[in-house]
Amino acid sequence: MKIVQAVGWYYPDSLGGTEVYVAGLCRRLRESGQEVLVAAPDPGAAAERRYEHDGVPVYRYPIPSAPTREECQGETPVRGTERFHRWLAAERPDVVHAHTFVTGLGLDELRAAKSAGARVIVTTHSASLGWICQRGTMMRMGQRLCDGLCRSAKCAACSLQHRGMPIPLAAALGAVPPVLARAARRLPGRLGTALSMVDVIEGNQARQAEMIHTVDRFVLLTAWALETAVANGAPRAKLALNRLGLSQSKIVPKPGPDEAPTSSPVTVGYLGRFEALKGVHDLARAARTLPAALPIRVELRGPVATMAERRCVAELQALVKHDPRVTFAPAVSHEAAADIIAGYDVLCCPSLAVEGGPTVAIEAHAVGTPVIGTRAGGLAELVSDGINGRLVHPGGWRELAAVLTDVAAAPAVTIDRWRRALPPARTMDQIATDYLGMYAG
Repeated sequence: MKIVQAVGWYYPDSLGGTEVYVAGLCRRLRESGQEVLVAAPDPGAAAERRYEHDGVPVYRYPIPSAPTREECQGETPVRGTERFHRWLAAERPDVVHAHTFVTGLGLDELRAAKSAGARVIVTTHSASLGWICQRGTMMRMGQRLCDGLCRSAKCAACSLQHRGMPIPLAAALGAVPPVLARAARRLPGRLGTALSMVDVIEGNQARQAEMIHTVDRFVLLTAWALETAVANGAPRAKLALNRLGLSQSKIVPKPGPDEAPTSSPVTVGYLGRFEALKGVHDLARAARTLPAALPIRVELRGPVATMAERRCVAELQALVKHDPRVTFAPAVSHEAAADIIAGYDVLCCPSLAVEGGPTVAIEAHAVGTPVIGTRAGGLAELVSDGINGRLVHPGGWRELAAVLTDVAAAPAVTIDRWRRALPPARTMDQIATDYLGMYAG
């Protein structure tokens, strides 16, 4: 089979969980004898690019670095995507597998894949689950786990609050009648966006329905996400569950608790992006309140390349007030991540969004490091609270501080007990096998 993996961004310009996932999947598919290509939009580029990454041909098609509001919302085709459509028609792949939707990779591209004669598979890696959640986190007003049901007034208000609008005003604009919201699309700037948000949500519902109708299979990463898609009208026959797994093929677990019991001070690690959505501020707040005599160390590790990341680190440093128990470390390559995680006694994933993983938590289980996470998304299905780790409510930094106090005070009855109950990690080999079944129909 000739298989195109279509993704919103790719190496070498971007390195994140989706890119690691797609690269690992490509590797396994090639090993099984398939012909694999990767395609991704290239914002701001002047022309098409073709190169190779890890032995796989990559095609990049140019789109604007500053798309219009209509392009971002899927109302008009994104300039430049017609080149991708022509490329698909020329390549005539057997399968086009899209990973999440971004500007430049949306419904128009699924239609083009169908026109090229391909079987179309979509895997959603984001909490939007396609076009169900405009906010992109599945956190109601950023404070609690949403029920996942897309409703115009509710979702419009939540999205506007996410943009900085006070809740009462956001709720009022969420109640704008659809006919008026539709007319407000003609208004320019932020006013038009605010008044038309109800219409944006209704457009999302229509796009979700068309996407489900167009694809041969819509793949979710958690059971919660699959049931949410069903609750929003997707037929189960079109859906599939394919949980995340390890991209690396060789991870060696560290010695178990009987051979190497956890000692004091306990080391708690965070490994990921420095951004608010990852809940890293909650970890800093929790660390700040821990008793001075508590035997614990906290390491925050991740890339600090952008202005936003530098600003985030400065905020974290201000929160911990130069506590010597809290340190900041640079990012590491994906290949080196397992060794870093193995050096932690426990990994903390305090996410404020409904994630499919995160993959770093799966890697932690593979090397023998328990996870403290939040009761949302994949973490809630990966970690059995009190059995192989602990779960706290998203944003519950006081609850997190209490858990950290418990593990530092008594690692033998917390961390070491969890280490004995860690589940086996799912692998990319299993993921690829499941996809090959979907590709074949």
